[in-house]
Amino acid sequence: MTLPRRGPEATEHLVLPGVLTADEAARTVAAVLAVQRPDGSIPWFHGHHLDPWDHTEAAMALDAAGEDEAAARAYAWLARTQNEDGSWYAAYADSGAAPADDRTSGDGAAVPALPADRSRETNFCAYVAVGVWHHYLATGDDGFLDRMWPVVHAAMEFVLELQQPGGQIGWKREADGTPVNDALLTGCSSVYQALRCALAIAEEREEPQPDWELAAGALAHAIRSHPERFLDKSRYSMDWYYPVLGGALTGEPATARIAEGWDRFVVPGLGVRCVLPNPWVTGGESCELALALWVMGQSDRALEILQSIQHLRADDGLYWTGYVFEGDIAFWPEERTSWTAGSLLLAVAALGGDEATTAVFSGERLPLGLEPDCCG
Repeated sequence: MTLPRRGPEATEHLVLPGVLTADEAARTVAAVLAVQRPDGSIPWFHGHHLDPWDHTEAAMALDAAGEDEAAARAYAWLARTQNEDGSWYAAYADSGAAPADDRTSGDGAAVPALPADRSRETNFCAYVAVGVWHHYLATGDDGFLDRMWPVVHAAMEFVLELQQPGGQIGWKREADGTPVNDALLTGCSSVYQALRCALAIAEEREEPQPDWELAAGALAHAIRSHPERFLDKSRYSMDWYYPVLGGALTGEPATARIAEGWDRFVVPGLGVRCVLPNPWVTGGESCELALALWVMGQSDRALEILQSIQHLRADDGLYWTGYVFEGDIAFWPEERTSWTAGSLLLAVAALGGDEATTAVFSGERLPLGLEPDCCG
């Protein structure tokens, strides 16, 4: 299942009333491109670190904008930096050099990525499958899928080593390899989406992965039916909407969950709180909620959320990470991140009907996995 290749000029789906004009969309895409390093990596902003999850989200946004070559460089960076066990480190330092400079040593050899945090988080590592499937759907590049299949396979095997008997996925391995078996609902919901995308890749390649199907089903069952198997992070808005965004909750359960938390997390006209009770709305959480609403078929509400965060937009086309709306009112932290812009571009692309983006987030054509028959 592939879609025709598009170019950067084919971005009508990034025009959304009250959110992005054509010129604004082009400026945001250019701003994300400007953050990308010559080696393909996409840090949060110049001089800051990157993490594999947000790097992949930014790459997906570039694909949604038709910048397929830049996105391919981002995935090539992931392939080059993958650890032998299939993981990536939680954070990599950025050199802070000017974007036009070559990231090479004095003898011309490529400078290896420098880990800033050597722990290895499962949801960070799994998300490569979502990005790879998205890029393949956007480009139809069979050679890309061939090159990235070993990367995706190794990443999923690393992640599933930390799956617990109850279906949930342990959070991470520490720098010394010690597993952290406590599970995060947000992270596991993201892993569920990644597992389904990995299964779609395996299906496309005619390489069945029955163990992944069982793992995906057990994980979905844990998310839907066993909140006690996850650490209590209910103060965070991501734990509220991510089971919907990741595809584990659909239909009436999804509608009920969003309705239950709406008044607690949504600040009318400003966006979505990151964590209760802090008077702080954030662009990334707002855009992800918009995506979840779109998944549920609530496009009008999704549009309202995206319109409400336009106060976060900066002149350079990027978006402030968050805004404190009580006390010392201010943009905080003082940063404009590639992944906040990326999340907005992906949400707009979904509402605008970009086929690769809608296929990845709607889940309609993704394998479901095999949920256990029992209710244990």
